[in-house]
Amino acid sequence: MAELATIARPYAEALFKASYADLSGTSAWLDKVSAIAGHPELQQFADNPKATPEQVLGVIAGANGAELPPAARNFLMALLENGRFTALPEIARQFRALANAQSGSSDAVVYSAFPIDAASMATVSAALERRFGRKLQVTVQQDPSLIGGIRVVVGDEVLDTSVKARLEQMKVALAA
Repeated sequence: MAELATIARPYAEALFKASYADLSGTSAWLDKVSAIAGHPELQQFADNPKATPEQVLGVIAGANGAELPPAARNFLMALLENGRFTALPEIARQFRALANAQSGSSDAVVYSAFPIDAASMATVSAALERRFGRKLQVTVQQDPSLIGGIRVVVGDEVLDTSVKARLEQMKVALAA
């Protein structure tokens, strides 16, 4: 949605400039808060004219399980007062892109049919960094439909070594 991206851009850029000294700390709280803000029930509550920004911040802090840093409270208050709370997940995505560009890294999502232990993930992560030629911020998501293997998405690049993909390739080859 281009409109949401347009709305989010100035907020993401301002947050990036304001938190340039502590990008990792800002990224940590922003990821947590944007995940919380992505819930439709919370967005509906935030859009309710009877709910005050302080009440919404209280719900977010409660869901976060810890007190929000002052920078997070100020940023969220600005979003709530300007009616831009629904743009928070997009702001977080754009902030992450700016931080990655500054550090020369990329986000990577590894989809796996089964849980991956830390030692195996470190090996996979190192191999992926060699394969893609850059530092990767790897997250893992479980997808049982893959049957086996992994599927890696880095930006617009996809590396699919799953059993499901190989079965699809065989299906196409047999149908031809």
